Amino acid sequence: MLQDVLLTKEERALKEEVREFVRSEVAPALLHQMDRDEIEYPEDYVRALGARNLLGLRFPKQFGGRDLSWTAEIAALEEIGVLGMALGCAFSMPSIVGEALCALGNADQRERFLKPMLRGEIIAAEALTEPRGGSDFFGATTRATLDGDHFIVRGQKRFVVGAARADFFVVYCNTNPDGKPHDRISLLLIESDREGVDAKYLYHLMGTRGGGTGRIVFDDVRVPKQNLIGGMNQGALAFNTMMVPERLTSAGGALGLARAALEVATRYSERRKAFGERIRAFQAVSFKVADAITRLDAARALTHAAAKAVDQGLASKRRLVSEAKKCATDTCWEVCNLAMQIAGGIGYTNVFPIERMVRDARLSQIWTGTNEIMSLLIQHEYYKELLNDPDPPRLSELDAEEAGLDDEKVYEDDEMWTKGW
Repeated sequence: MLQDVLLTKEERALKEEVREFVRSEVAPALLHQMDRDEIEYPEDYVRALGARNLLGLRFPKQFGGRDLSWTAEIAALEEIGVLGMALGCAFSMPSIVGEALCALGNADQRERFLKPMLRGEIIAAEALTEPRGGSDFFGATTRATLDGDHFIVRGQKRFVVGAARADFFVVYCNTNPDGKPHDRISLLLIESDREGVDAKYLYHLMGTRGGGTGRIVFDDVRVPKQNLIGGMNQGALAFNTMMVPERLTSAGGALGLARAALEVATRYSERRKAFGERIRAFQAVSFKVADAITRLDAARALTHAAAKAVDQGLASKRRLVSEAKKCATDTCWEVCNLAMQIAGGIGYTNVFPIERMVRDARLSQIWTGTNEIMSLLIQHEYYKELLNDPDPPRLSELDAEEAGLDDEKVYEDDEMWTKGW
C-alpha cells in the first residue's frame, strides 16, 4: 500500500495500533445505532480512544499527547476514517480544539480542559458557524461584551458537532463590532453547564449521523475573562491556527472512508458473477477500480505532503493543506460513487455499507470550509508564491522561438487598439 511508503517505522507501528483498535473496539452495532440516530454522541468510543492514548497524538507528552508528527496523525486518521465521518470527527475534535488550547491557551486552560480532553474524560466542541452564514466567518454576529471581569455572550451557533453532550465549547464571538473584519473576533471557552447555554435543536442529517450536530443558543451567558483563548480581538489568529487541523483531519478521514468503500466494492466484484464471469473480468468494472485506486493514491500522497509541510513549517503549507482537503474529499465522493456503481442496485441498499458511505462523503466537501473556499485559497496562495518569488526557476516563457516579440504580447487594450489603428 502506498501509505506504507510514506510512513516511518514509528508511524507504521501507530497505524497498526489504530487498525487493531478499529477491529477490536468498534462493533458494527455502534455504526448502525449512530446511523439510526439512536446515539447522540459516541462517548464510550471517545473514552476508549483516550484510555489508549490515541487522542491528540501530536501534542506534547506533558499535556497527554505523544509528541508525534502530522504524518502520524494522518496515518491514524485513515484507519479511523473507515468507520465513517461521525467517528472520524469525534477522533479529530480533540486535535482541532486542542490546537487552540495548546498553541494559544493559558496554563489553567491546558490543565483544566486540554489534559482531561486528551484522556477522553471530557468532550469538546467547536462553535463556529452561525445561522446567518457559513463561509462568511468574520461576519459573525454572536456578541461577547466585556463587563468587568466577565464577558456577556449572546447569539447562536449551528452545525456544532456534539452540541448536546459537549462539556465545553470553543466559541468565536464578535468582541469589536466597529473594527475591521479580521480584528472583530475573539475565541472564548464556554462550559456547557453555564446558565444561558442551551442546545436548542439537533439536526436530522443526510449522513454523518450520531454525532449530535445541533444549534446552540447563548442567552446572556456570563463567561469569566480568563476563559479568553489567545488575545482580545485575536480570533483571526485562532481561526487560522485551527484551520490546519480542521482541514487536514477532514482530508485524513476522507482517505479512510474512500478506502473502505473501494475495498467493499472490489471484494464484491471478485465474488459477483454475470454472464458466467466474475464481474471484475469486465473492463466496465475493473477500470473503475483502477480509476478509484489511482485517485485515492494521488490524494493520499498529497495529504501526506501537506502534513509534512506543516511539520516543517514550510511557507506553502496553507496552500497544500487547502489542496489536501479539496482533493481528498472530492476523491472520497468520487470513489464512494464509483463503489456504488460497481455494486449496482444492491449497493443502493443497506445490505452493504456503501450507501451510508456515500451519504457521509457528501458532507466532507462542505464542512471545515467548502471546497469552493479551498479553491479560492489555493489560487490566492499560488499567485502569491509565484509572483513574489525572489529567485524564480527557469522562465519557460522565454523558450518560445519568437519570445522577444514584445509588441505581439498584448495584455490589455492600448491607444493603438482604441483608435482602431
